[in-house]
Amino acid sequence: MASRTLLRALPQRTQLAASSVRAISSTTSRSDAASSFDSPFKGHDAASQVPNFSQYKSKKGPNRNLAMQYFMVGTMGALTAAGAKATVNDFLVNMSASADVLAMAKVEVDLSAIPEGKNVLIKWRGKPVFIRHRTQDEIKQAESVKLEILRDPQADSDRVKKPEWLIMVGVCTHLGCVPIGEAGDYGGWFCPCHGSHYDISGRIRKGPAPLNLEIPEYDFPEEQSLVIG
Repeated sequence: MASRTLLRALPQRTQLAASSVRAISSTTSRSDAASSFDSPFKGHDAASQVPNFSQYKSKKGPNRNLAMQYFMVGTMGALTAAGAKATVNDFLVNMSASADVLAMAKVEVDLSAIPEGKNVLIKWRGKPVFIRHRTQDEIKQAESVKLEILRDPQADSDRVKKPEWLIMVGVCTHLGCVPIGEAGDYGGWFCPCHGSHYDISGRIRKGPAPLNLEIPEYDFPEEQSLVIG
């Protein structure tokens, strides 16, 4: 009985083996057909070839492209420089002095209206300025003072451009008070705040002030005209 069962099973196994052989042959034939596709990704010799990109190359040449780049860079630089210049100009205009301040930068005075032996007080750049029309006796007195006795040695000739005209900033060099003219122990100016005495040349002679009264920038454009500043 067992031998008969074995004999019947052998043809079935033979059929299965034949079916497997046919399946393998079919798979192999499909693989061969697929491998015959010319693709650089299948290990074919075409994979070692460098693709040709000549059709994508610009026909205008590299120099023309560089010229365009240089032109763009130069244009952007010029625009940036123009913008920076405009910004700096606006800043300087805003920071510059206003019209009223510029108008006070210089003050012109008619000297013919100041009699001999008199003081005139004017305002210049927010500061008081003394203008003294000195007499001949006052000039001699100022020139006769010895420099070695002065706290802030300065000759009278170094403080005036014309001996008869003394122009000074009327601010005490101690704490910034305004001295009184034609007062004090030396016939010049006296600061009542702390007792500083200035002579007829505006030099400190007594009191706590350390320096002479300041001489501003001035000029005489005409015989009877004074410009301060």
